[in-house]
Amino acid sequence: MAESMQGLHRTARCAEINESYIGKAVTVMGWVQKSRNKGGLIFTDLRDRSGILQILFEEADCGTEVFEKAARLRSEFVIAVTGTVRSRGKDANAELATGSIEVSARELRILSESEVPPFPIENGIKTKEEIRLKYRYLDLRRPELAKRIMTRARIAFLIRQFMTENGFLEIETPTLIKSTPEGARDFLVPSRMHHGSFYALPQSPQLLKQLLMVSGMDRYFQLARCYRDEDLRADRQPEFTQVDMELSFVDVEDVIELNERLLRYLFREVCGVELTLPIPRMRWIDAMNRYGSDKPDMRFELPLLDVSEAVRDCGFSVFSGCVQAGGYVKGLCVKGQAGMPRKQIDAYTELVRGYGAKGLAYLTLNADGSRKSSFAKFLSEEELSRLIAAANAEPGDLLLFVSDTERATVWNALGALRIELGKNLGLIDRSAWKFLWVTEFPMFEWSEELGRFQAMHHPFTMPMDEDLGLLDSNQGAVRAKAYDIVLNGTELGGGSVRIHQAEVQEKMLEKLGFTPEKANEQFGFLMQAFKYGVPPHAGLAYGLDRLAMWMVGSDTIRDVIAFPKIKDGSDPMMDAPAPVFDEQQLSDLGIAVLGEENSEQ
Repeated sequence: MAESMQGLHRTARCAEINESYIGKAVTVMGWVQKSRNKGGLIFTDLRDRSGILQILFEEADCGTEVFEKAARLRSEFVIAVTGTVRSRGKDANAELATGSIEVSARELRILSESEVPPFPIENGIKTKEEIRLKYRYLDLRRPELAKRIMTRARIAFLIRQFMTENGFLEIETPTLIKSTPEGARDFLVPSRMHHGSFYALPQSPQLLKQLLMVSGMDRYFQLARCYRDEDLRADRQPEFTQVDMELSFVDVEDVIELNERLLRYLFREVCGVELTLPIPRMRWIDAMNRYGSDKPDMRFELPLLDVSEAVRDCGFSVFSGCVQAGGYVKGLCVKGQAGMPRKQIDAYTELVRGYGAKGLAYLTLNADGSRKSSFAKFLSEEELSRLIAAANAEPGDLLLFVSDTERATVWNALGALRIELGKNLGLIDRSAWKFLWVTEFPMFEWSEELGRFQAMHHPFTMPMDEDLGLLDSNQGAVRAKAYDIVLNGTELGGGSVRIHQAEVQEKMLEKLGFTPEKANEQFGFLMQAFKYGVPPHAGLAYGLDRLAMWMVGSDTIRDVIAFPKIKDGSDPMMDAPAPVFDEQQLSDLGIAVLGEENSEQ
């Protein structure tokens, strides 16, 4: 039977007890990790979020009643122990933070008993993630996962401390807002008091933080909960947290300088890593041309090589025809990999096809001077030599090429291939922290689905000053005052200078296909605010989950979120989402749930 803890007060957490406590009486509480009965001695490992402490029950010291109670202890029982801290002497356990001491128990209370858990509460278990997520409250007891959640909490605290010390106000913005376009799919919330109308859960506080700048709040931040109804992956969840900030009377350099100091502070305090400032920068176009990605992994060099001019008039029509049609031929020179098996090259061919490429042409330059290729027979010796020179290749190297009339297809295919090669060939320095600012993003990107340009970031991003005149004459060439911060091939966050002139904002919305009436319907509250004096302002938002994921050394954000969703967006622990069985609830909202046959129409 469970006992009360009345009259007991915890002295400290388990791993906070150290040699300075020797000879002192303490009360500790937590879960039984394991218990070993050695006859007249019972050794129990007590665990809480801080770590593990050994408890010794010796019948001569604690008495028969306590000793017999201790003999009943099993894994995950919750107990309270009062006793005296003593040295373990030569029996110290060097692998345990508290291994030099133990608590000699004199009182024991079993606060709660436990059934046998569905998996061991310990590090390194092989239990499937689906099972661990179903019993997430047990999974969170495991030291490695508990440590990650605690580290995330420390990161959040340090961010708040830094931002406050740098003059920012932490201001909360609403969770129930108006649905606006030009982003991912919204989660909608029906209104009971306004039948047929819906709130949206915010994908970000973008417009609200701009309004805070209009209101004169000057420097704002919050750890904002955001929601996007989109497919999941390792670094994406339907609900997530942004480190959101906005500053008035600033430009690009001010935002970058502040955030470089923030990152240096966080990585120094949490990871013990000293970042070198300033962080390197690369224009978007240069990142795409060199690495095929706007978030390049800089931990290894394997640049994309443009060989278009070298093959413009060659005998291989796949290459020459593509270039003459205005397309591109780019490749990778993979050093020392001339001996790569054909089976592996075929696997890489399937990879690039998944990114829209029609195929992958290859040329191996064997050390003995021989060559093997999927296309070399179509080229003269002179054409082949020109191609090899353009690719900076040497004997022993492997050349891989993609051609297409769409530049983005070549970028995406080779960018993905570059990353796969980096992983498979061990080119990536796993100990490195390679930060990069990617700047000068395109203002617009063409949408085949919409049949028009759409904002690459969002409609409130300021164009580069020198490109304002291109809004009417060459919309696709306009660059934005936008910037992303990238770490080891992952986008940690992004931001931009915002439009603060009403006429420029109106022009931007016009170029995105909004009529004045539609713009007023969607963004009227913002346009109204812009009539009353708007300071120049800019901002940036990090994905706190992604940032924490990297800082704790995990490869999934689920490890730094207390109760994450699985791939289909469901929560196996709470069994959510779930049908609403109270018809009155639905009636109050004016909602009728269609059957499957109707919902598909």
